[in-house]
Amino acid sequence: MKLAITTSLAALALTLGACGTTGPDRYQTELAKLEADCTAKDGVLQTTGATTGQASRDYACRITQATRIPPAR
Repeated sequence: MKLAITTSLAALALTLGACGTTGPDRYQTELAKLEADCTAKDGVLQTTGATTGQASRDYACRITQATRIPPAR
């Protein structure tokens, strides 16, 4: 009986561990996209002080080269 419980707990731990490591990390992917978009606008990502688990709420883009008139394309 103890062996069955121990085996079941070990299987559950392995299953949960596998679920947490599959695929790319969504937060890191979103953060990388935000950083690329911000850099393209001549900005710098800064933390907002929030820890929500959503990169778009945890970081904001501060534009460092702001002008009133956008450059001609």
